[in-house]
Amino acid sequence: MSATRAADAADFRGPLDISRAATVVLDGRDTVVGWSPAATALLGYSPREAVGRPLSAFLAPLPADGPLPAASDRPAAPGTPAASGPPARPGPGPPPTGHEIRLARHRDGHELLVVTTLCPLAGARDGGGAGDGAPGRVLVAAELGELRQWESRLALLQGLATQSPVGLAIYDTDLRLTWSNTAYEREIGKPLAEYLGMRADELYSGGRFVTPGYPSTLDAVMHHVIDTGEPILDLHFQGTPPSDPGTEHLWSCSYYRLEDSHGHVFGVCEDAFDISDRQRAQQRLALLVEVGRRIGTVLDVVTTAEEIAEVTVPEFAAAVRVDIARVTVMSGELPATGGPAAMDLLRVGEHSVDPAAADAAEPLYPGPPGSPADRYPPVAYPPGSPQDRSLASGGLVLDDNVLVVPLRVGGSVLGLVTFVRSPRPRVSGRPLAHGPATTFDNGEVALADELAARAAVCIDNARRFTRERSASLALQRQLLPHHVPPQSAVDIAYRYLPSDDVTGVGGDWFDVIPLSGTRVGLVVGDVVGHGLQAAATMGRLRTSVRAFAQLDMAPDELLTRLDDLVGQPGVPQGPPSDAYDELTTGATCLYAVYDPVSRRCVMARAGHLPPAVVHPDGRVTFPDLPAGPPLGLGGLPFESMEIELPVGSLLALFTDGLVEARDHDIDQGLDALGRVLGTPAASLDELCDRAVSALVPDATTADDTALLLARTRQLDESQVAEWELPAEAVTVGRARELATGRLTAWGLEELSFATELVVSELVTNAVRYGGGPLRLRLIRDRTLLCEVADTGHTSPHLRHSAEDDEGGRGLFIVAQLVQRWGTRYTPAGKTIWTEQAFPPAEFD
Repeated sequence: MSATRAADAADFRGPLDISRAATVVLDGRDTVVGWSPAATALLGYSPREAVGRPLSAFLAPLPADGPLPAASDRPAAPGTPAASGPPARPGPGPPPTGHEIRLARHRDGHELLVVTTLCPLAGARDGGGAGDGAPGRVLVAAELGELRQWESRLALLQGLATQSPVGLAIYDTDLRLTWSNTAYEREIGKPLAEYLGMRADELYSGGRFVTPGYPSTLDAVMHHVIDTGEPILDLHFQGTPPSDPGTEHLWSCSYYRLEDSHGHVFGVCEDAFDISDRQRAQQRLALLVEVGRRIGTVLDVVTTAEEIAEVTVPEFAAAVRVDIARVTVMSGELPATGGPAAMDLLRVGEHSVDPAAADAAEPLYPGPPGSPADRYPPVAYPPGSPQDRSLASGGLVLDDNVLVVPLRVGGSVLGLVTFVRSPRPRVSGRPLAHGPATTFDNGEVALADELAARAAVCIDNARRFTRERSASLALQRQLLPHHVPPQSAVDIAYRYLPSDDVTGVGGDWFDVIPLSGTRVGLVVGDVVGHGLQAAATMGRLRTSVRAFAQLDMAPDELLTRLDDLVGQPGVPQGPPSDAYDELTTGATCLYAVYDPVSRRCVMARAGHLPPAVVHPDGRVTFPDLPAGPPLGLGGLPFESMEIELPVGSLLALFTDGLVEARDHDIDQGLDALGRVLGTPAASLDELCDRAVSALVPDATTADDTALLLARTRQLDESQVAEWELPAEAVTVGRARELATGRLTAWGLEELSFATELVVSELVTNAVRYGGGPLRLRLIRDRTLLCEVADTGHTSPHLRHSAEDDEGGRGLFIVAQLVQRWGTRYTPAGKTIWTEQAFPPAEFD
């Protein structure tokens, strides 16, 4: 709209105003004696053409029943909508009081509807002069559409003044109020006459503008508008209205300068709309968004409960307390259902603006005297308290300024959230300007229910994770060695750290396996992945390694068998067909066998890190052990490596969780481990602690960590007796004599009879079925070991002989005389070994 049309539209003079309407002066016989320029503009006749003619030549009464004339085709007056056809009867409506709707004839022939009114002239005789041409009356006319538009403007002004929800006020140049509408009066709470002339900052003395980038006071904003003429729109003003002194409101305000028709500034107009409800709705939505962003960041029940308390104070409540069922916190289980008495609650989250005010509003109910004072104090609520009623009903309870909402998931209640509001939250003794109200309205109760529902989902997720992790840890602890029995071959120390709460339990494991001939097997392994599946897979691999190790397999052969087990093909569709199908791939393993007699260590690895060897002089090396592929790939061989270890050497086996981290690579970790292991320590346990502290300083890691330290020993020569014998029949007697003599020297005469039978049977089998030369070895360790080695590769088997069999009973007799026996294969042949317990006196 142009400036000219805007000015016309803002002209509130009526169409029948004498200064702008069509004016016709009539004598007593309704003859035109005067014709204004506006009449010419309306009907098209000039004064010369109109004067002297009767009024009926221009105006006629409106037909009662006939069709209305067609609308004018000429352009409509400024600000008047163009006609689009004949107006529908009864036209735009009944004529205003004192007015008449008439049919006018334009000079060009078209007809139009006009509104007229007659005004008698002062001094004219009643009825006018009879043909003397003296003026008697004045007729004022205007188009009906213009009048209706003017009336609409008046109705608009009336509505703004009396019915509009927007508060309107006019201030003069001294910023004193000169007028306000009804909505503004309701805000003030007084009639206009009682506050007329007051300044704006007197009406809202404690308010201020909170929109950034603008002045904060009413005085400054209004003066700016008066001085510059620039309107200011949608400023947010926060204050307390006189009609509601206890509550802060927020208004959206606009200001524009007022000028008269001559351009003189006489004040400023303010319109203000209360958007407090909208602001509260936005704040509630923002709180829900913040809750979604900040709650449930970690899968931990306690942390999630603490996040609930922190995110809702002080925006929603002055104090928040979160109580969770004990079984949910400790083990991730669902609490038993059975009413408030069955719910054992722990206070796991609490946050408040003013603890003193919060305690006064809702006192704490600690557990009974003598209850354990652990990290999370137990909480008991007396009968009839809001919390007790909430637990009993399973629903929320609103009691004055305390709102209790249960944390529901499915059909169970995990705990309670208590929202407390004090009369006004205070910080350092001063009331907060933007704290929550003292009570909860219906919208806030619904918001609290939604907050608790979202929090319950997060707590339930954390609970499920806690339960799974607890189960995984329990399974892992059961599958890992609980203790390592003393070994003659090595001194042992170990440490195991499960992964952190985010990644979950992993599949690392270690083991120490006693082998025949006082040897010992050392194992570390790692299964890719986390959780129950990784823990279960780790247990199956560890069990398999122990089973294969008891067969005295060489390390490379053991890894080959283990690789075959892991790489068993699965079933393409449907459930697994056997127990091996679901073993995961991606596992690594290191297996080493140390012999304390020869001080030789044979080791092999499947994709695992090599061990660290610390020599007696403190030098640390990492043997160049062939890597081998990870378990499960199949088709690739494994290779063993044999090294000699001096007495007192330290062998360190570990998983990558110890040496690999986000802030450094494996090489840096290996260097750090070497520095720690090369430093003397009072004991292996101290060295383990030192290594874990240096490489995992915060005791948490994204992967499991296993460390196994073994310091080598050597059996004394006096504990070992070994003879080489020919494969002849007379050798059997000679072997018995040698064994009996050694037992006598060791003071083990009580074992002579059984040992003679064992040696006699084993040597006889070696002479008959094996090949020479034979080797007989006796080892006096924690048990008495007897070994007979030959060059054959056939192993005897224990069997039950029939009554008519002449042989086959010797090995059965041997099995009854010893604790264990078995066969160990070597590149040169095989060794049959037995173990016998010492007599009771040997343990004294």
